[in-house]
Amino acid sequence: MHPKPNALPWLSFSLLVILLDQLTKWWAVTALQPPGSPHAVIPGLLNWTLAFNTGAAFSFLAQSSGWQRWFFVLLAAVITVALVIWLARTARREWRTALPLSLVIGGALGNVIDRLHASQVTDFIQVYYRDWYYPTFNVADCGICVGAVLLILFGLRPASGK
Repeated sequence: MHPKPNALPWLSFSLLVILLDQLTKWWAVTALQPPGSPHAVIPGLLNWTLAFNTGAAFSFLAQSSGWQRWFFVLLAAVITVALVIWLARTARREWRTALPLSLVIGGALGNVIDRLHASQVTDFIQVYYRDWYYPTFNVADCGICVGAVLLILFGLRPASGK
């Protein structure tokens, strides 16, 4: 009896997320100077604005003394290993699990690359309305958030035919 193929090939999608994330961050650093200056994309809704974050989501722990860099690298590494094990135990055809996991893995590793290279994460997507501003984020953050939401949504609603 042959074992069913696992979902590890979905890691190629993670690599795509990492590549897109790193390319867009490179573009942001080279094109959006100086940091903090908004470049309107959709006036009243979306700017490209270069920002750097030494903390986590919503700049959590950004004002700490530097230990948070290694904490977030270690945390992302542990989570990535757990998600890769989950992928290895998932059937390749189970895209409703494999796609979200690969998005989260790609996003986590995209931000780890920044932390290891520059001790901070490059952000540049700024969504706002009037005086309200959502914290500036990047493509890796999108991968993490979209992957997590899809995992929850797909988990709440079983695939048809089951």
